[in-house]
Amino acid sequence: MTISDLRKEYHRRICNEIVRLQRDGETEYPNFADKGNRASRAIAQGIINRLGYPVGHNGLSGQTAGGLFETITKDFLELAFALLHHLRPGKWHYSTQTPISDFDQYEHLANLERIVGQDNELASALGTDYIIKPDIVIGRWPVSDEEINQNQTVVTAEGSHAKFTPLRQANLEHPHPILHASISCKWTLRSDRGQNARTEALNLIRNRKGHLPHVVSVTAEPLPTRIASLALGTGDLDCVYHFALPELRESIADADNEDQLDMLMILVEGRRLRDISDLPFDLAA
Repeated sequence: MTISDLRKEYHRRICNEIVRLQRDGETEYPNFADKGNRASRAIAQGIINRLGYPVGHNGLSGQTAGGLFETITKDFLELAFALLHHLRPGKWHYSTQTPISDFDQYEHLANLERIVGQDNELASALGTDYIIKPDIVIGRWPVSDEEINQNQTVVTAEGSHAKFTPLRQANLEHPHPILHASISCKWTLRSDRGQNARTEALNLIRNRKGHLPHVVSVTAEPLPTRIASLALGTGDLDCVYHFALPELRESIADADNEDQLDMLMILVEGRRLRDISDLPFDLAA
């Protein structure tokens, strides 16, 4: 099994389970294109043609499509990251829509939200939106002393050192996984839809006790000018990943749309946009 094999299966599932052809008069276009934007429709259709998998025609709500995109992306990452286990060993936890308070760096937020929720004055001063539920989370479970000492003695139960690190299971009465990555999935990007990914990122940055997890976003949006609203700039998101970046580039070139191609190259060459196949490797870094 290679990363290319998993990428093909990822695209097969997306085409089969999410992509639907919609009709506008005599024209059909995929459901991740903007009906009112000719370039969006042409580029999205070009991506589907290049992927080469059959798509459906029955209706699918945007909310359902978004949920499926999260699940299929999570499944791809779990399988792909397993290929890199020798580079990033550990016992890993994958889930969708899990509150960050379930993880070591953010478990204190559950108590904070409970206290603030009981005091209207505190709530008005501090706000209440501490605990977010990222679309996909990846966590690493703490390790036992036996695992730590498997090659040589590194720690002992009687020792007085390394007593606070959350990676050591023996330090914790109730072990929580350590949040390794928070992944926002955006099937499409319309108006300010991408800005909540930035808001979630800032929440993760400001409220952690411990190291910052990877904070990334995955999208199927066909227009680079819209991807730019999420990808440009640094400081919140690590990077944005497109579900089919090579196919996107070829489709834009075929559409002969210089504006979109110029923006795509700015994002790619500026290291703000990568392909979904890059993400498992970046998570292993």
